[in-house]
Amino acid sequence: MTAHTPHDDTIAAIASAPGAAGIGVVRVSGPMVPAIAKNLLGRAPSPRHAHFAAFRDARDELIDRGLLLYFPAPGSYTGEHVLELQGHGSVVLLDALLRRMCELGARLARPGEFTERAFLNGKLDLAQAEAVADLIAARSQAGARAALQSMEGVFSRKVDALLQALIALRVHIEAAIDFPEEEIDFLADPAIALKLETLRAHLADLLREAQRGVRLTDGLRVAIVGRPNAGKSSLLNALAGSERAIVTDIAGTTRDVLRENISLDGIVLELADTAGLRDTHDPVEREGVRRAHSERERADAVLLVTDAEHAGEDQAWLHDLPAGIERIVVVNKIDLEGELSRTETHDKARWLWLSVKTGEGIDLLRDQLKQLAGAGAGEGAFSARRRHILALGDVSDHLARTAYVLRDSHAGELAAEELRQAQHALGEITGTYSSDDLLGAIFSSFCIGK
Repeated sequence: MTAHTPHDDTIAAIASAPGAAGIGVVRVSGPMVPAIAKNLLGRAPSPRHAHFAAFRDARDELIDRGLLLYFPAPGSYTGEHVLELQGHGSVVLLDALLRRMCELGARLARPGEFTERAFLNGKLDLAQAEAVADLIAARSQAGARAALQSMEGVFSRKVDALLQALIALRVHIEAAIDFPEEEIDFLADPAIALKLETLRAHLADLLREAQRGVRLTDGLRVAIVGRPNAGKSSLLNALAGSERAIVTDIAGTTRDVLRENISLDGIVLELADTAGLRDTHDPVEREGVRRAHSERERADAVLLVTDAEHAGEDQAWLHDLPAGIERIVVVNKIDLEGELSRTETHDKARWLWLSVKTGEGIDLLRDQLKQLAGAGAGEGAFSARRRHILALGDVSDHLARTAYVLRDSHAGELAAEELRQAQHALGEITGTYSSDDLLGAIFSSFCIGK
């Protein structure tokens, strides 16, 4: 873990611009806060007490009147002395107040620097800090609730529980290395294999929960694919509730990826209508087909639109998808076959029979998509990011190699090294291990003042 020292400078930023009530906030954090507060108020402020104050510039001219709140270290958001100035009026007045803070010894904050200091001062771990940004950027009630859960430490506690179990297993194995004359028998102990398998099972559960958390945060990315004239664009329009895609009887009408964000009962979905999958000599359409293949590989779920005649043949387009991508086969045009809408699950895919033309079965599809996106996940659902998924995937790979080494070679040193790397990957989620580059990438995505 990178060593960090307390900040000896003071930062300031407009934390929020005037809203409907005309209230804006300037936030200041750092060692100069008590002196700045005393200068503004004319006396030392009482901690956690709202003071009505006149905010004046260096020439003693009035900038604004508002509330001054002082939070002494370490009992503040950042763990440092924090000052919040609540004013009314325009952004012009907030800018003037911010300039006054800089005259009194503060500097302008970088994006996310307040939350970064909270992390560095031990007020939040890294996953909780990221949840602050996720809450601010939440696009749905479900996403906001999930971000709040992560801010409260739900995700972090699950990661820490895994980390402690991993460390215990690593200690167990490294104890065998310290007694080489007993190593073979010790590493063959069924208790070690059982602990490892239990750890892998709990990791798999957490990975599934984190994947759901990513979908609640970012929205479910759905690629709509299929042969030309299968009804892909019509299905996009039906789900979006508007004529977003051009629909004709001419095969190959859709040449590029058409994206549409929709909300289903507070769950965000990003739909991507793609070009029909077929061999073609048209260079423009061929590029559209290439993009369709690329889109399905980056999606969270692939929605294959087909019909009763071609369903068996078309499902081959789902076989080479990367692991982890949800598969839904939509058998369209049941109105032509006289069939009823229904759902089934087989061949690792969900099958739905519906008619885009009549609308029968569309609600079944909506329910399936909401379920995949995390709807009904319960109060324990938390937000997560794609970097967390990658880190958990790395941990899974290291544990799989640990199992292989213990089973086939009983090489304690190799198993211990795999567990050490797994511990490092898991620690990156909460910031137990973190590089300055990682921290810079994360906090630069925050807005200024947070």
